Amino acid sequence: MKRQQQKRKCLNCGTWFRPDPRNVRHQEYCSEAACRRASKAASQRRWLAKPENRDYFRGAEQVARVQRWRAEHPGYGRRASAATTAALQDDCHVQVVEIQEKSADLAAGALQEVLAAQPAVLIGLIAHLTDSPLQEDIVRSTRRLLQLGQDILNGRGDHADQARHLP
Repeated sequence: MKRQQQKRKCLNCGTWFRPDPRNVRHQEYCSEAACRRASKAASQRRWLAKPENRDYFRGAEQVARVQRWRAEHPGYGRRASAATTAALQDDCHVQVVEIQEKSADLAAGALQEVLAAQPAVLIGLIAHLTDSPLQEDIVRSTRRLLQLGQDILNGRGDHADQARHLP
């Protein structure tokens, strides 16, 4: 069963807040940025008020301690430059095409451009199959192909040998 949390009054701003369940025993400040800074300052004052911590940052011994630590941890407090930060995505470098004659064929036109010219492709295919660029031969072959296609779609197979005898 959940226990009802009691509200507390923030020591800095005086507003009522519910403490975080993990710190309910000792949270005395709310989560506002100014109150968190005040909490940190109060915590540091309490720590420095202890006799064993009063000279923690003073004296030759402490300077030597800090210098040893900095030597063991080079670059700890320095910000990383933009160049050393890891990229979310690597740069793609342009790759050189090795075979130039094939790349010229690929650059001639994309598949979408070829498909947009379907009537010209169909006429070129019929001219190639009939081995004739003459319009009369292409029209005659187109009519025969159209009749053959309609017969196939309508279920009549008596013209199946016509495809072999295209002019």
